[in-house]
Amino acid sequence: MSTSVLYHAYGIVGYELASTRFEDGETVFHVRRKDDGWNCPECGWLDVIRRGTTRRRWRTLPIGRRTTWIECDVQRIECRRCGVIRQANVGFAEPKKRHTKAFARLALQLSQMSTIQDVATFLGVSWDTIKELQKADLKRRYGRIKLKKLRWIGIDEISIGHGHRYLTVVLDLKTGAVVYVGKGKGAEALDGFWKRLAASRARILAVAIDMSKAYYRAVTDHLPKAKIIFDHFHIIKLLNEKLTILRRELFDEATSKLQQKILKGTRWLLLKDPKNLNAKHDEKKRLDRALQLNAPLACAYYLKEDLRRGLWSQNNRPDAEAFLDDWCSRAEASAIPILVKFAHLLLGYRSAILAWYDYPISNGPLEGTNNKIKTMQRMAYGYRDEEFFLLKIYALHECKYALVG
Repeated sequence: MSTSVLYHAYGIVGYELASTRFEDGETVFHVRRKDDGWNCPECGWLDVIRRGTTRRRWRTLPIGRRTTWIECDVQRIECRRCGVIRQANVGFAEPKKRHTKAFARLALQLSQMSTIQDVATFLGVSWDTIKELQKADLKRRYGRIKLKKLRWIGIDEISIGHGHRYLTVVLDLKTGAVVYVGKGKGAEALDGFWKRLAASRARILAVAIDMSKAYYRAVTDHLPKAKIIFDHFHIIKLLNEKLTILRRELFDEATSKLQQKILKGTRWLLLKDPKNLNAKHDEKKRLDRALQLNAPLACAYYLKEDLRRGLWSQNNRPDAEAFLDDWCSRAEASAIPILVKFAHLLLGYRSAILAWYDYPISNGPLEGTNNKIKTMQRMAYGYRDEEFFLLKIYALHECKYALVG
Protein backbone atom coordinates (compact mmCIF):
# COMPACT_ATOMS: atom_id res chain seq x y z
CA MET A 1 0.00 0.00 0.00
CA SER A 2 1.37 3.43 -0.94
CA THR A 3 1.68 6.39 1.41
CA SER A 4 -0.99 8.28 -0.58
CA VAL A 5 -3.58 5.71 0.53
CA LEU A 6 -2.88 6.69 4.13
CA TYR A 7 -4.14 10.16 3.23
CA HIS A 8 -7.01 9.31 0.85
CA ALA A 9 -8.40 6.30 2.75
CA TYR A 10 -7.49 7.03 6.37
CA GLY A 11 -7.02 10.81 6.46
CA ILE A 12 -3.45 10.55 7.79
CA VAL A 13 -1.33 13.59 6.85
CA GLY A 14 2.38 14.09 7.49
CA TYR A 15 3.24 10.39 7.85
CA GLU A 16 4.65 7.80 5.47
CA LEU A 17 4.05 4.07 5.38
CA ALA A 18 7.03 2.16 6.77
CA SER A 19 5.69 -1.42 6.69
CA THR A 20 2.60 -3.61 6.62
CA ARG A 21 2.10 -6.71 8.77
CA PHE A 22 -0.61 -9.33 9.11
CA GLU A 23 -1.00 -10.70 12.63
CA ASP A 24 -3.73 -13.09 13.87
CA GLY A 25 -6.16 -12.05 11.17
CA GLU A 26 -5.50 -8.34 11.71
CA THR A 27 -3.73 -5.77 9.54
CA VAL A 28 -1.10 -3.45 11.04
CA PHE A 29 0.21 -0.42 9.14
CA HIS A 30 3.39 0.93 10.68
CA VAL A 31 3.78 4.63 9.88
CA ARG A 32 6.59 7.11 10.41
CA ARG A 33 6.43 10.87 10.85
CA LYS A 34 7.98 12.79 7.95
CA ASP A 35 8.93 15.98 9.80
CA ASP A 36 11.61 15.85 12.52
CA GLY A 37 10.57 19.17 14.10
CA TRP A 38 8.82 18.88 17.48
CA ASN A 39 6.97 21.23 19.77
CA CYS A 40 5.54 20.91 23.27
CA PRO A 41 2.04 19.41 23.27
CA GLU A 42 1.14 21.56 26.29
CA CYS A 43 2.33 25.07 25.43
CA GLY A 44 3.54 24.70 21.81
CA TRP A 45 7.14 25.75 22.64
CA LEU A 46 9.70 24.66 20.03
CA ASP A 47 12.70 24.33 22.36
CA VAL A 48 12.29 20.73 23.52
CA ILE A 49 14.46 17.71 24.44
CA ARG A 50 13.79 14.28 22.95
CA ARG A 51 13.28 11.58 25.56
CA GLY A 52 12.95 8.43 23.44
CA THR A 53 9.91 6.94 21.77
CA THR A 54 6.91 4.85 22.73
CA ARG A 55 5.26 2.44 20.29
CA ARG A 56 1.50 2.88 20.15
CA ARG A 57 -1.42 1.46 18.16
CA TRP A 58 -4.72 3.00 17.14
CA ARG A 59 -7.70 1.12 15.77
CA THR A 60 -8.70 2.56 12.39
CA LEU A 61 -11.17 1.85 9.58
CA PRO A 62 -11.49 -1.91 9.02
CA ILE A 63 -10.72 -3.49 5.66
CA GLY A 64 -13.96 -5.39 5.13
CA ARG A 65 -14.44 -7.21 8.45
CA ARG A 66 -10.70 -7.34 9.11
CA THR A 67 -9.55 -5.29 12.10
CA THR A 68 -6.96 -2.71 11.06
CA TRP A 69 -4.43 -0.83 13.20
CA ILE A 70 -2.19 2.18 12.69
CA GLU A 71 1.11 1.74 14.54
CA CYS A 72 3.63 4.48 15.20
CA ASP A 73 6.67 5.17 17.40
CA VAL A 74 5.56 8.32 19.22
CA GLN A 75 8.27 10.71 20.36
CA ARG A 76 8.41 11.61 24.06
CA ILE A 77 9.60 15.17 24.56
CA GLU A 78 10.53 17.44 27.46
CA CYS A 79 9.74 21.12 27.19
CA ARG A 80 12.47 23.53 28.31
CA ARG A 81 9.82 26.18 28.95
CA CYS A 82 7.15 24.44 31.06
CA GLY A 83 9.22 21.43 32.10
CA VAL A 84 6.63 18.74 31.34
CA ILE A 85 7.43 15.43 29.65
CA ARG A 86 4.71 14.28 27.30
CA GLN A 87 4.14 12.20 24.22
CA ALA A 88 3.95 14.33 21.09
CA ASN A 89 0.51 14.74 19.56
CA VAL A 90 -0.37 12.77 16.44
CA GLY A 91 -2.62 14.43 13.90
CA PHE A 92 -4.76 11.41 13.08
CA ALA A 93 -5.96 10.63 16.64
CA GLU A 94 -7.13 12.54 19.69
CA PRO A 95 -4.85 12.55 22.75
CA LYS A 96 -5.31 9.58 25.10
CA LYS A 97 -7.51 7.74 22.61
CA ARG A 98 -6.93 4.28 21.16
CA HIS A 99 -8.72 4.89 17.86
CA THR A 100 -8.18 7.25 14.96
CA LYS A 101 -10.42 10.17 14.04
CA ALA A 102 -11.52 8.31 10.90
CA PHE A 103 -12.68 5.38 13.05
CA ALA A 104 -14.65 7.74 15.28
CA ARG A 105 -16.38 9.31 12.25
CA LEU A 106 -17.38 5.87 10.94
CA ALA A 107 -18.78 4.84 14.33
CA LEU A 108 -20.87 8.02 14.52
CA GLN A 109 -22.23 7.54 11.01
CA LEU A 110 -23.23 3.95 11.80
CA SER A 111 -24.84 5.11 15.05
CA GLN A 112 -27.42 7.06 13.05
CA MET A 113 -28.75 3.79 11.66
CA SER A 114 -28.09 1.19 14.37
CA THR A 115 -28.03 0.69 18.11
CA ILE A 116 -24.87 1.17 20.13
CA GLN A 117 -24.56 -2.58 20.63
CA ASP A 118 -24.94 -3.29 16.90
CA VAL A 119 -22.24 -0.75 15.99
CA ALA A 120 -19.92 -2.09 18.69
CA THR A 121 -20.39 -5.67 17.47
CA PHE A 122 -19.83 -4.72 13.84
CA LEU A 123 -16.64 -2.77 14.57
CA GLY A 124 -15.33 -5.24 17.14
CA VAL A 125 -15.14 -2.83 20.08
CA SER A 126 -16.91 -2.56 23.42
CA TRP A 127 -20.32 -0.99 23.98
CA ASP A 128 -18.71 1.67 26.16
CA THR A 129 -16.34 2.74 23.37
CA ILE A 130 -19.21 3.58 21.01
CA LYS A 131 -21.20 5.20 23.78
CA GLU A 132 -18.27 7.45 24.73
CA LEU A 133 -17.80 8.41 21.06
CA GLN A 134 -21.45 9.43 20.84
CA LYS A 135 -21.26 11.28 24.14
CA ALA A 136 -18.17 13.26 23.10
CA ASP A 137 -19.80 14.21 19.78
CA LEU A 138 -23.05 15.25 21.47
CA LYS A 139 -21.13 17.27 24.07
CA ARG A 140 -19.25 19.07 21.32
CA ARG A 141 -22.47 20.00 19.51
CA TYR A 142 -24.85 20.56 22.43
CA GLY A 143 -22.62 21.23 25.42
CA ARG A 144 -23.39 24.94 25.22
CA ILE A 145 -26.58 25.79 23.33
CA LYS A 146 -26.95 29.41 22.21
CA LEU A 147 -30.12 31.10 23.42
CA LYS A 148 -29.83 34.56 21.86
CA LYS A 149 -32.27 33.88 19.00
CA LEU A 150 -35.03 32.49 21.23
CA ARG A 151 -38.40 34.21 20.79
CA TRP A 152 -41.15 31.67 21.54
CA ILE A 153 -40.58 28.94 24.14
CA GLY A 154 -42.62 26.19 25.75
CA ILE A 155 -42.06 24.84 29.26
CA ASP A 156 -43.32 21.52 30.58
CA GLU A 157 -42.28 18.66 32.83
CA ILE A 158 -41.93 14.96 32.08
CA SER A 159 -41.79 11.90 34.32
CA ILE A 160 -38.75 9.76 33.51
CA GLY A 161 -39.25 6.70 35.66
CA HIS A 162 -40.11 5.30 39.05
CA GLY A 163 -39.57 7.21 42.26
CA HIS A 164 -41.20 10.44 41.05
CA ARG A 165 -38.22 11.42 38.93
CA TYR A 166 -38.93 14.40 36.69
CA LEU A 167 -37.25 16.60 34.13
CA THR A 168 -38.31 20.10 33.14
CA VAL A 169 -37.92 20.70 29.41
CA VAL A 170 -37.73 24.06 27.61
CA LEU A 171 -38.41 23.96 23.86
CA ASP A 172 -37.79 26.52 21.13
CA LEU A 173 -41.25 26.54 19.53
CA LYS A 174 -39.90 27.96 16.24
CA THR A 175 -37.27 25.30 15.57
CA GLY A 176 -38.52 22.43 17.73
CA ALA A 177 -35.13 22.16 19.46
CA VAL A 178 -34.76 21.44 23.16
CA VAL A 179 -32.76 24.34 24.61
CA TYR A 180 -32.70 23.41 28.28
CA VAL A 181 -33.33 20.37 30.47
CA GLY A 182 -33.57 20.89 34.22
CA LYS A 183 -33.59 18.18 36.86
CA GLY A 184 -36.78 17.94 38.87
CA LYS A 185 -39.98 19.91 38.42
CA GLY A 186 -41.29 23.27 39.50
CA ALA A 187 -39.69 26.70 39.48
CA GLU A 188 -36.38 25.51 40.99
CA ALA A 189 -35.66 23.32 37.97
CA LEU A 190 -35.51 26.45 35.79
CA ASP A 191 -32.93 28.39 37.84
CA GLY A 192 -30.06 27.49 35.52
CA PHE A 193 -32.11 28.42 32.45
CA TRP A 194 -32.90 31.92 33.73
CA LYS A 195 -29.20 32.59 34.41
CA ARG A 196 -28.18 31.49 30.92
CA LEU A 197 -31.06 33.38 29.34
CA ALA A 198 -30.09 36.62 31.08
CA ALA A 199 -26.48 36.21 29.95
CA SER A 200 -27.58 35.62 26.34
CA ARG A 201 -29.76 38.76 26.31
CA ALA A 202 -32.43 36.94 24.34
CA ARG A 203 -35.71 38.78 23.75
CA ILE A 204 -38.46 36.32 24.64
CA LEU A 205 -41.83 37.38 23.26
CA ALA A 206 -44.11 34.54 24.39
CA VAL A 207 -44.02 31.54 26.72
CA ALA A 208 -46.43 28.59 26.54
CA ILE A 209 -46.99 26.78 29.84
CA ASP A 210 -49.60 24.62 31.53
CA MET A 211 -51.81 26.02 34.29
CA SER A 212 -49.06 25.73 36.88
CA LYS A 213 -48.82 28.50 39.47
CA ALA A 214 -45.11 27.76 39.96
CA TYR A 215 -44.30 28.20 36.25
CA TYR A 216 -46.57 31.25 36.04
CA ARG A 217 -44.76 33.00 38.90
CA ALA A 218 -41.33 32.02 37.59
CA VAL A 219 -42.02 33.37 34.09
CA THR A 220 -43.60 36.54 35.48
CA ASP A 221 -40.58 37.17 37.72
CA HIS A 222 -37.89 36.55 35.10
CA LEU A 223 -39.66 37.60 31.88
CA PRO A 224 -42.05 40.39 32.90
CA LYS A 225 -42.42 41.65 29.30
CA ALA A 226 -43.17 38.25 27.75
CA LYS A 227 -46.71 37.11 26.99
CA ILE A 228 -47.77 34.02 28.93
CA ILE A 229 -50.01 31.64 26.99
CA PHE A 230 -51.82 28.87 28.79
CA ASP A 231 -51.64 25.90 26.49
CA HIS A 232 -55.12 24.86 25.33
CA PHE A 233 -54.15 21.18 25.49
CA HIS A 234 -53.60 21.44 29.25
CA ILE A 235 -56.77 23.49 29.78
CA ILE A 236 -58.92 20.81 28.16
CA LYS A 237 -56.91 18.11 29.94
CA LEU A 238 -57.72 19.73 33.28
CA LEU A 239 -61.41 20.00 32.35
CA ASN A 240 -61.37 16.32 31.36
CA GLU A 241 -60.00 15.49 34.79
CA LYS A 242 -62.89 17.42 36.37
CA LEU A 243 -65.33 15.53 34.16
CA THR A 244 -63.83 12.22 35.30
CA ILE A 245 -64.23 13.22 38.95
CA LEU A 246 -67.86 14.19 38.32
CA ARG A 247 -68.60 10.84 36.65
CA ARG A 248 -67.06 9.01 39.62
CA GLU A 249 -69.17 11.02 42.06
CA LEU A 250 -72.35 10.31 40.10
CA PHE A 251 -71.48 6.61 40.03
CA ASP A 252 -71.09 6.57 43.82
CA GLU A 253 -74.36 8.46 44.26
CA ALA A 254 -76.33 6.24 41.84
CA THR A 255 -79.45 4.79 43.50
CA SER A 256 -79.77 1.71 41.29
CA LYS A 257 -77.50 -0.92 39.81
CA LEU A 258 -78.85 -0.03 36.36
CA GLN A 259 -77.54 3.52 36.68
CA GLN A 260 -74.15 2.24 37.82
CA LYS A 261 -74.06 -0.26 34.95
CA ILE A 262 -74.75 2.48 32.39
CA LEU A 263 -72.09 4.81 33.87
CA LYS A 264 -69.49 2.07 34.18
CA GLY A 265 -66.96 2.08 31.34
CA THR A 266 -67.95 5.51 30.02
CA ARG A 267 -64.88 7.37 31.25
CA TRP A 268 -62.98 7.23 27.95
CA LEU A 269 -66.15 7.85 25.95
CA LEU A 270 -66.55 11.17 27.75
CA LEU A 271 -62.99 12.17 26.96
CA LYS A 272 -62.98 11.12 23.30
CA ASP A 273 -63.59 13.46 20.40
CA PRO A 274 -67.14 12.60 19.21
CA LYS A 275 -65.73 12.05 15.70
CA ASN A 276 -63.57 9.21 17.06
CA LEU A 277 -66.34 7.20 18.72
CA ASN A 278 -66.26 3.64 17.41
CA ALA A 279 -69.54 2.67 15.72
CA LYS A 280 -68.68 -1.04 15.77
CA HIS A 281 -68.65 -1.03 19.56
CA ASP A 282 -71.77 1.16 19.86
CA GLU A 283 -69.76 3.80 21.70
CA LYS A 284 -72.03 6.65 20.63
CA LYS A 285 -75.15 4.82 21.85
CA ARG A 286 -73.54 4.02 25.19
CA LEU A 287 -72.46 7.63 25.63
CA ASP A 288 -75.90 9.01 24.69
CA ARG A 289 -77.59 6.65 27.13
CA ALA A 290 -75.30 7.74 29.97
CA LEU A 291 -75.90 11.42 29.20
CA GLN A 292 -79.68 10.98 29.03
CA LEU A 293 -79.65 9.30 32.42
CA ASN A 294 -77.49 11.96 34.15
CA ALA A 295 -78.36 15.61 33.57
CA PRO A 296 -75.29 17.01 35.46
CA LEU A 297 -72.97 14.76 33.48
CA ALA A 298 -74.61 15.80 30.20
CA CYS A 299 -74.32 19.47 31.11
CA ALA A 300 -70.61 19.14 31.96
CA TYR A 301 -69.92 17.09 28.82
CA TYR A 302 -71.57 19.53 26.42
CA LEU A 303 -69.90 22.50 28.10
CA LYS A 304 -66.54 20.75 27.75
CA GLU A 305 -67.11 20.11 24.04
CA ASP A 306 -68.28 23.69 23.53
CA LEU A 307 -65.13 25.07 25.16
CA ARG A 308 -62.86 22.73 23.20
CA ARG A 309 -64.38 23.62 19.86
CA GLY A 310 -65.20 27.26 20.37
CA LEU A 311 -62.65 29.14 22.47
CA TRP A 312 -59.71 28.78 20.07
CA SER A 313 -61.65 29.04 16.82
CA GLN A 314 -62.99 32.60 17.07
CA ASN A 315 -62.16 35.19 14.42
CA ASN A 316 -60.40 37.58 16.79
CA ARG A 317 -59.62 38.26 20.43
CA PRO A 318 -62.74 40.35 21.24
CA ASP A 319 -64.94 37.51 19.98
CA ALA A 320 -62.93 35.06 22.08
CA GLU A 321 -63.34 37.28 25.16
CA ALA A 322 -67.10 37.34 24.66
CA PHE A 323 -67.18 33.56 24.18
CA LEU A 324 -65.11 32.92 27.33
CA ASP A 325 -67.30 35.21 29.45
CA ASP A 326 -70.45 33.54 28.12
CA TRP A 327 -69.04 30.04 28.75
CA CYS A 328 -68.08 30.90 32.33
CA SER A 329 -71.55 32.35 32.94
CA ARG A 330 -73.15 29.12 31.74
CA ALA A 331 -70.79 27.04 33.84
CA GLU A 332 -71.69 29.07 36.95
CA ALA A 333 -75.38 28.84 36.13
CA SER A 334 -75.13 25.03 36.02
CA ALA A 335 -74.59 25.06 39.82
CA ILE A 336 -72.31 22.04 39.46
CA PRO A 337 -69.52 22.75 42.02
CA ILE A 338 -66.70 21.34 39.88
CA LEU A 339 -67.72 23.47 36.88
CA VAL A 340 -68.21 26.58 38.99
CA LYS A 341 -64.67 26.29 40.41
CA PHE A 342 -63.26 25.66 36.95
CA ALA A 343 -65.04 28.75 35.58
CA HIS A 344 -63.51 30.87 38.37
CA LEU A 345 -60.10 29.43 37.52
CA LEU A 346 -60.47 30.40 33.85
CA LEU A 347 -61.57 33.92 34.75
CA GLY A 348 -58.57 34.29 37.06
CA TYR A 349 -56.20 33.42 34.19
CA ARG A 350 -58.28 35.16 31.53
CA SER A 351 -55.42 37.19 30.03
CA ALA A 352 -53.09 34.19 29.73
CA ILE A 353 -55.77 32.13 28.00
CA LEU A 354 -56.75 34.87 25.53
CA ALA A 355 -53.08 35.69 24.81
CA TRP A 356 -53.21 32.80 22.33
CA TYR A 357 -54.81 35.27 19.89
CA ASP A 358 -51.69 37.44 20.12
CA TYR A 359 -49.26 34.51 19.78
CA PRO A 360 -50.99 31.35 18.50
CA ILE A 361 -48.54 28.91 20.06
CA SER A 362 -49.04 25.82 22.19
CA ASN A 363 -47.06 23.11 23.90
CA GLY A 364 -48.16 20.56 21.30
CA PRO A 365 -44.61 20.25 19.88
CA LEU A 366 -43.29 19.88 23.42
CA GLU A 367 -45.77 17.08 24.15
CA GLY A 368 -44.47 15.33 21.03
CA THR A 369 -40.89 15.79 22.24
CA ASN A 370 -41.83 14.34 25.62
CA ASN A 371 -43.23 11.26 23.87
CA LYS A 372 -39.97 10.91 21.94
CA ILE A 373 -38.00 11.12 25.19
CA LYS A 374 -40.09 8.34 26.73
CA THR A 375 -39.75 6.21 23.60
CA MET A 376 -35.98 6.74 23.51
CA GLN A 377 -35.69 5.79 27.17
CA ARG A 378 -37.89 2.73 26.77
CA MET A 379 -36.02 1.43 23.71
CA ALA A 380 -32.70 1.81 25.53
CA TYR A 381 -34.11 0.13 28.68
CA GLY A 382 -33.04 3.21 30.63
CA TYR A 383 -29.75 5.12 30.86
CA ARG A 384 -27.06 4.61 33.47
CA ASP A 385 -25.23 7.78 32.42
CA GLU A 386 -27.52 10.72 33.17
CA GLU A 387 -25.33 13.23 31.31
CA PHE A 388 -25.48 11.06 28.18
CA PHE A 389 -29.27 10.84 28.50
CA LEU A 390 -29.62 14.63 28.70
CA LEU A 391 -27.34 15.15 25.70
CA LYS A 392 -29.46 12.70 23.68
CA ILE A 393 -32.54 14.77 24.52
CA TYR A 394 -30.89 17.90 23.11
CA ALA A 395 -30.28 16.06 19.83
CA LEU A 396 -33.83 14.75 19.37
CA HIS A 397 -34.92 17.45 16.91
CA GLU A 398 -32.19 16.42 14.44
CA CYS A 399 -33.21 12.74 14.63
CA LYS A 400 -29.60 11.68 15.18
CA TYR A 401 -29.05 9.08 17.90
CA ALA A 402 -32.67 9.76 18.76
CA LEU A 403 -34.35 6.38 19.08
CA VAL A 404 -31.35 4.07 19.20
CA GLY A 405 -29.10 3.15 22.08
